[in-house]
Amino acid sequence: MRYGTAVKGIAATAIAAALFVSPQDAAAAGPGDGVTVTPARATWDTGWFQTAIYSQALEALGYDVGQPKSLDNPVFYQAVASGDVDFWVNGWFPLHNSYEDDFGKGAETVGYVAKGGALQGYLVDKASADKFGIESLEDFKRPDVREAFDSNGDGKADMVACPPGWGCELVIEHQLDAYDLRDSINPIKAGYSASMADAIGRYEDGKPILFYTWTPNWTVGLLKPGKDVVWIGTPFPALPDDQKKYEDMTTVEGVEGCVADPCRMGWPANDIRPVVNKDFLEENPTAATLFKVARIPLQDIFAQNARMFEGEDKPEDIQRHAKEWIESHRKTFDSWIEKAEAASS
Repeated sequence: MRYGTAVKGIAATAIAAALFVSPQDAAAAGPGDGVTVTPARATWDTGWFQTAIYSQALEALGYDVGQPKSLDNPVFYQAVASGDVDFWVNGWFPLHNSYEDDFGKGAETVGYVAKGGALQGYLVDKASADKFGIESLEDFKRPDVREAFDSNGDGKADMVACPPGWGCELVIEHQLDAYDLRDSINPIKAGYSASMADAIGRYEDGKPILFYTWTPNWTVGLLKPGKDVVWIGTPFPALPDDQKKYEDMTTVEGVEGCVADPCRMGWPANDIRPVVNKDFLEENPTAATLFKVARIPLQDIFAQNARMFEGEDKPEDIQRHAKEWIESHRKTFDSWIEKAEAASS
């Protein structure tokens, strides 16, 4: 199937929100003057802040940046390859290696939003970990542990997992098979934020919870690793074929709040990277340079995500968060713009 056919009509079905600066706020002219940019963003809201910052940077260079299309991973990677969208800054690698066949011919990774340090893994509430001696997913084969974490009476421990189509869903499914946990754990694949809200409600009621998460994310801001929850290990490294070469990177030292050090996370630390259409990069060396030089500290993403969870989650809030970040990092932001402008001269 041709990419263009596969993603036909995404503009009509994608969810868009006005996260970006209005034309009157943008630079009057610049290297990108007259060029329209079509961004995409992930369906998980912890990546929207980064999208707003990059888009405001493009606007500062004179580009006309449209509203973002919120796309699931498979649709985005096909869309960026075909040119239906120009970029997103929500690529997680090596987690998204499974999509390389979809985007490799028409798009590429450029630069880093955040290099390394983006962790993923499984957590349980600390009280249950202490009570039942839980140190690994392997412990969920025990009847007493399964029963404690079973909220729907199906005989399996309930775990907040990932919605269908997310890269983490593929890894979790692979690991449930590899660790022989199909009869022990029920992965909840509903909307992640809603599922986590339910889990937090159970935690506040003093009930056990098991969940997958990643950092930066508001989950580990609200539930502090080492205090409220703990990272638990996996029995052994087990990744899908496209990530096999990273299995020796799934044991990570110095993870705060893990039951052991080093921590058998089961996942390698990821880089968060822009993925950009190749034709767009060739035609826009200014934007290409911006993607290469821009970086956003993970801790700053984490802090903004916490503000969203606390209620500042409207489009105008995220717009304001991005503007505030730019103002408080003006020297850094201006250096991005200067380097990008130099590429067009």
